[in-house]
Amino acid sequence: MGSAGTVAELVARQWGDDRVGLRADSLTLSHHDVAAGAAARAALLVDLLPRGAQPHLGVLLDNTPEFPLWLSAAALAGAAVAGINPTRRGAELARDIVHTEVRVLVTSRERIGLLDGLQLPGVRILVTGTDAYEELLAPYAGARPGDAVARKVTPDSRMLLYFTSGSTGAPKAAICTQGRLAAAGYSLVRHFGVTGDDVHYVCMPMFHGNAVIANWAPALAGGAAVALRERFSASGFLGDVRKFGATYFTYVGRAVQYLLATPERDDDREHALRMGFGTEAGAVDAARFKERFGAPLVEGYGSSEGGAAIQRTADTPAGAVGRAAPGDQLAVVDPETGEERVAARFGEGGVLVNGADAIGELVNRGPNPFEGYWRNEAADAARRRGGWYWTGDLFFRDGEGFLYFAGRTDDRLRVDSENLAAAMIENILARWEDAAGVAVYAVPDPVAGDQVMAAVALREGVAFDADGFAEFLRAQGDLGTKMAPRFVRVVASMPVTATNKVHRVALRGEGFSGCADEVWWAEGGSYRRLTPEDVAVLREEYRVHGREGLLEAGKSSPSGA
Repeated sequence: MGSAGTVAELVARQWGDDRVGLRADSLTLSHHDVAAGAAARAALLVDLLPRGAQPHLGVLLDNTPEFPLWLSAAALAGAAVAGINPTRRGAELARDIVHTEVRVLVTSRERIGLLDGLQLPGVRILVTGTDAYEELLAPYAGARPGDAVARKVTPDSRMLLYFTSGSTGAPKAAICTQGRLAAAGYSLVRHFGVTGDDVHYVCMPMFHGNAVIANWAPALAGGAAVALRERFSASGFLGDVRKFGATYFTYVGRAVQYLLATPERDDDREHALRMGFGTEAGAVDAARFKERFGAPLVEGYGSSEGGAAIQRTADTPAGAVGRAAPGDQLAVVDPETGEERVAARFGEGGVLVNGADAIGELVNRGPNPFEGYWRNEAADAARRRGGWYWTGDLFFRDGEGFLYFAGRTDDRLRVDSENLAAAMIENILARWEDAAGVAVYAVPDPVAGDQVMAAVALREGVAFDADGFAEFLRAQGDLGTKMAPRFVRVVASMPVTATNKVHRVALRGEGFSGCADEVWWAEGGSYRRLTPEDVAVLREEYRVHGREGLLEAGKSSPSGA
């Protein structure tokens, strides 16, 4: 199967292919059906787009068959898809639609209520699953790929406007062209050996880059089938994998923790799954997943922006993500000065012993495929500072050039003048057998910098054992003297964003004094329950040092100052 330079070519190539191409619940479509459905929608889209308008299509859907059909349609029409996050509300949701200059918005009966009362001038709304929608689409049933285009399709045609999930400010819409998306698909086909016999299970939300770039695109490039889950379900995961005969899936954030939290069964290994690919599972959970389900998780690194990529090879050490992808000139540098950080040194048991000197921000100092953000020159400039691409992610690098993920730059903590990475502490706390999920984040210190706070979701039927937790911490040889949590929040479940990443903004905002959950705090090497009287005393300490405002704001001062 030869390479194609555009996504449109990949879609058109399905014409006449009667093998199974798309499955969802009780629906099964052939590859040909997908191409035909995409051609019909492309023709409708071209007719609906106002003359002179940007050919931008908004998709506000769960993972229904309409989502990949409209992705395919946009590719054929030379249009771009803005994936609209259904967890956004009101003015923020309207802002995303208006900012990306969407002229046609596809949604569903389940999601149409989100648009009530929003000011969306010039936006034509299509509601799937309705008689009106089917009647509108019917006249285009005979369309073929290439019959209708809004703009000439080339590798440089915009294909995706996918919002990044930043922790501050309005989300930025990263641009991905047809050429880059097709190339990304082929790269994963080669790396993972994707064939027409594979079935790609898409359970992460398709409004996010992970599901499209790392799952749908390689399926399209490799001729594999796609199986959809409307919304991620840990309890439904294994049943779906068996039902669809899935061989590959992608994950982000805490999805793997949720899967591991489901009750174990004797038949957990009875499936066709050969691998999962994603980010932020953590070495401990990845090992647990493989031991339980028999399928390896491959941790990768990349983003919707495409500015840097890391590839895993057979000789990648445990805990490492991999080396720089071909053509990338990656370095780990001081985020302030740009000076390269020293190589990581490891002690007994692979413990990082010079994290303060080795951890820095990952940059790409060579040419890279970052294509910018839609209508956001300031964000473009920040990413391309000094001619380099700044990822916003923390890493360290060993003497052989292997790179290890250490967290997001937004997740840095500064404790007693020492810089710490939240992900490093999380990896240690994840070893505690009582923990089903862990998130580490900064809360302001009453005098200067930050204190470490951890949110812990416990395994089913387990209560927080303060003495046991303290004993566990003392036994961890790689837990630095500044890393032990001052505060521990016990949560029923970890708050997450729509892309299954920990909602750190919410956790930081509630801190130790603004949440309804039980909170424990460290005193003299042991933990005890935080009381309202304790909170009052702590507030006074913050007030004396002029930092009560930071406590109320739920965030530490810039650079931990």
